[in-house]
Amino acid sequence: MTTQMEEAKKGNLTEEMKIIAEEEDVSPEKLRRRIAEGTVIITRNVKRENVHPIGIGEGLRTKVNTNIGTSLDVCDLNLELEKARVAVKYGTDTLMDLSTAGDLDEIRRRIIKEVNVPIGTVPIYQAGIEASRKNGSIIDMTEDQIFNIIEKHAKDGVDFMTVHCGITMQIVNHIAKHQRLMGIVSRGGTFLAAWMLHHEKENPLYQNYEYLLEIAKEYDVVLSLGDALRPGCIFDATDWPQIQELLTVGELVEKAREANVQTMVEGPGHLPLDHIEANVQLEKSICKGAPFYVLGPIVTEIAPGYDHIVAAVGAAIAGMAGADFICYLTPAEHLGLPNIEDVKEGVIAARIAAHAADIVKLGSKASQLDLEMAKARASLDWKAQFNVAIDPEKAKEIWGRTKHRDPSTCSMCSRFCAIKILKEALKTRAQCL
Repeated sequence: MTTQMEEAKKGNLTEEMKIIAEEEDVSPEKLRRRIAEGTVIITRNVKRENVHPIGIGEGLRTKVNTNIGTSLDVCDLNLELEKARVAVKYGTDTLMDLSTAGDLDEIRRRIIKEVNVPIGTVPIYQAGIEASRKNGSIIDMTEDQIFNIIEKHAKDGVDFMTVHCGITMQIVNHIAKHQRLMGIVSRGGTFLAAWMLHHEKENPLYQNYEYLLEIAKEYDVVLSLGDALRPGCIFDATDWPQIQELLTVGELVEKAREANVQTMVEGPGHLPLDHIEANVQLEKSICKGAPFYVLGPIVTEIAPGYDHIVAAVGAAIAGMAGADFICYLTPAEHLGLPNIEDVKEGVIAARIAAHAADIVKLGSKASQLDLEMAKARASLDWKAQFNVAIDPEKAKEIWGRTKHRDPSTCSMCSRFCAIKILKEALKTRAQCL
């Protein structure tokens, strides 16, 4: 079985490439070249049958990911399946299962079966959790267990997986001597850092990277090279550990491309506004244009309960600067496991940010719906406005809260509507001429 990258390098157009080229309104040949170069990836495990392939990267629409998954405090598979359905309903492009409680294999397989969007996972979670269940601690996981679980996820049909290959002993030792304010906030990164410190051994995902590439190539799984050292607050932004990990990841991207394995690169985290563009440019330069997958970024620390908005601010700037893939945040970020309404709000906030960025990146190709909305507003056509709204249900609910004296207007201005007054004045003027 050959990978999408391998086929692209041979000059072949796969069915997935044709689908994406048509949906994105790009030249199939241009898309093929970008896949061959590694600046575009296709998330499609060869084992998945019910998945719609997604293209992520240069010249394509900015995509949105939704995280779901159980925790020790809230472990309800049916709830997570409903979150998956809601996320897809409101337009997520992909889902990640980050479950840490319950039957992890069953949860992952049920989610994969439930939806037709690409699915991602973080296999190191399961490796650490199973070691903890069996032996009492995450540091008791073995290298064989880590890679066996990675292969299990690939066999199950996972389309992309986060692997923290760039956190090395050099970086962990540096942090031990020069501690950051928030240390390591990546759960997977912390699992590996604790393992490395205990065993005094190199990160097995870095040490055995060639073996990881073999697994990924067999199933054409996209490796999402995780940012274990992402800043957990704006005061750790763009520091030595973060950049050192990115430099290592840049080397790993090159090795993956040589092996015909698709990769993308995960990015920060918490960043002040004036760091965002530089961080995107750094990733694009160091990683030779590899698709960039960002969490937010989160641009202020003081808004628990509203971090979906905080992240959307950062994501719009990151997307405009060239980030390709946005991971949503919900109002529950930093506070607890999101409920269904949190998931909906998070997806919509991230989609707004992605779309705002695409208006700049893709121009009229992205702004067609905005033009339709502007025309509908100009003509006071409420039905047309609802049809193109990102959340028609909420728009209709707000508009319908008040009984309108004039149904052609809203309750904000009513008969003093600027558009209506101007139309009537122009009509009167025309009749006088």
